[in-house]
Amino acid sequence: MNNLQGIINLNGKPISFDKKQHVFRQGELDEYIYYVCSGVLKAYYTSSDGKENVKSFITEQSVITSMSAAVSKSHCSFSLVAVEQSQLIKVPIDTFFKEASKNLNLANELNQLLLNLAMKKERREFELLTLSAEERCQLLLDEQPELWHSVTQNEIAQYLGITPVALSRIKKRITCLPPTEQTNNA
Repeated sequence: MNNLQGIINLNGKPISFDKKQHVFRQGELDEYIYYVCSGVLKAYYTSSDGKENVKSFITEQSVITSMSAAVSKSHCSFSLVAVEQSQLIKVPIDTFFKEASKNLNLANELNQLLLNLAMKKERREFELLTLSAEERCQLLLDEQPELWHSVTQNEIAQYLGITPVALSRIKKRITCLPPTEQTNNA
C-alpha cells in the first residue's frame, strides 16, 4: 500500500452520496480531499446567469478537491455532485500536509498527486482552446467510453462546451459511439 492510500485508509471517513446529491457547492467552504471508491461525480461551474459548465467527471480510484477551498481556506470555485450512487472517503487536506512534513516519501507522493491534478487541468485547457468540438468528443469517447453510459447527453455537451443539438450532429458523424448511448437522453 502506498503512503497516500495509507493516510486515506487511516484518517478517512467513508461517505455515500445518492445520485444528484452534492458533495459541496460553489461558494461553500470545504477542507477535504475526496477519494472515489465507486461511482461517478461531476465537477461544474455555475455562471452568474445560472448556466452550468462541466469542468470534469471524476471516476473510481480518483481524487478531487477544491484547491482554493482546501488549501487557501477560501470558497469552493466549483460544485461537485454525484452523477450516480457514489462511495467516497474524505480526509482533511491538512492531515496530508501534516503527515507529509514528517515523511519524505509521502511528501513526494503528495507532490506527484498535486502535479497530476495540475497537468490534468492544463490538458483540459488545451483541449478546450485548441481542439474542435468533434475532436473533443472523439477524445472523450476514446479515453472515457464508460461516461457515455453514466452521464446524460446534456452533461456531455456541457463538458465539451457545446449545445446538445451540436452534440447530436457530431454523434451522427462519429460512427464508433456506444450503441446504448443513443438512448441516454438529457
